[in-house]
Amino acid sequence: MSTKTTRRAAGTGSIHKKTVTRKGEEYEYWEAQVTVGYDPGTGKQIRKTYTGKSMKEVREKMQAAAAAVQSGDYFEPSKITVGAWFDLWFQDYCGDKKFLTVKQYKSMTETHIKPALGAVKLSKLTPPMIQKFYNELQRTGRTITEKDKKTGKITTRQEPLSAKTVKNIHGIMSKALSTAVDVGYIKSNPTERVTIPRVEKKEIHPLTDAQVKAFMQECRGHEYERVFKLILFTGLREGEALGLTWDCVDFTTGTLKITKQLQKRPERDGGYTLAPLKNDKARTITAAPFVMQLLREQEKAQLLQRLQAGELWQGWQSMEERKTGFVFTRDTGRYLDVTMVYKRYKKLAAAIGAPESRVHDLRHTFAVLSLQNGDPIKTVQDNLGHATAAFTLDVYGHVSEKMKEDSAARMQQYIENMA
Repeated sequence: MSTKTTRRAAGTGSIHKKTVTRKGEEYEYWEAQVTVGYDPGTGKQIRKTYTGKSMKEVREKMQAAAAAVQSGDYFEPSKITVGAWFDLWFQDYCGDKKFLTVKQYKSMTETHIKPALGAVKLSKLTPPMIQKFYNELQRTGRTITEKDKKTGKITTRQEPLSAKTVKNIHGIMSKALSTAVDVGYIKSNPTERVTIPRVEKKEIHPLTDAQVKAFMQECRGHEYERVFKLILFTGLREGEALGLTWDCVDFTTGTLKITKQLQKRPERDGGYTLAPLKNDKARTITAAPFVMQLLREQEKAQLLQRLQAGELWQGWQSMEERKTGFVFTRDTGRYLDVTMVYKRYKKLAAAIGAPESRVHDLRHTFAVLSLQNGDPIKTVQDNLGHATAAFTLDVYGHVSEKMKEDSAARMQQYIENMA
């Protein structure tokens, strides 16, 4: 390819008409250069080149750039790709995020974002590109792999990704691209001008009064009886209950201090560990006397287990260490395994006619029972550790038919008193 510069267009300053030869054929185009700044080290001009098929097109680009420079709005886009930016974001800008949060972000980025948009230059990423990406996820974003039991043949098919998952992906992109704006890689965040799918609120499934009664009977004498009842009557998250340590139990005041949770991680990432709470907000719960009695019984049972285990005991080794030891342990002193707790609960749930129930539904049950019994929404919010009372109302304000019936009865009483 050869290049030669011809005449300068009259009255257009630094606009030039260019002629190039490619494979023996000549092509013409217009080129302009604009000074967009000065090198702080050498003081030399920094020039930006614009090209186009016509002088008018190039002049418009040049004038727009010159105006942006004069107003201080000129922006030099980065040449980094979307994929490379996400790698950099995870490496340098996610230190304030929790381990599992980053792990989830990386998984969704590698599975969905990079394959679709990773090769696009960050500065060229537009709202329509992102919108198309979201729309495709809602059509064919999930790959289902199946193996034929008879032939052993493996087949795959594409299914829609849920609206909630698409919204989560949007959240990851929004955060990453907001940081790109902050550090000067792009001028604005393109995710701010897209439409995300509406997420249907998931219906929660607290236990009914009859199921609570049946559950209390069914789990009597069960190895995990006390931990299940603790969750049911305090609303703790499963990880919070399993991560509860004796220094956070105050028998004098009848309170529990919730400051951490037991978190399951892959062995390569440290295995089980005590991690910060979901919203980093420690709270103190005033528990019912029934709950404190459960914990007294657990204290005695654990001391007996320690004696019976002898040298096989893997938990605290002295009464001083015990102060910060786990409240709920196996008979050898080790923490309770989340998977085993799940399996044991599912058997109990099936036995009371609620096979779909999860351990987390015990927490939902506590919330509904609290509201039914007249607890102020602010109290329920504090006990559950929600960030706002509005969130608590949004999740639980509509679930209790009994609350609606009580409201109707109060209104009827008011009407009758007016007569």
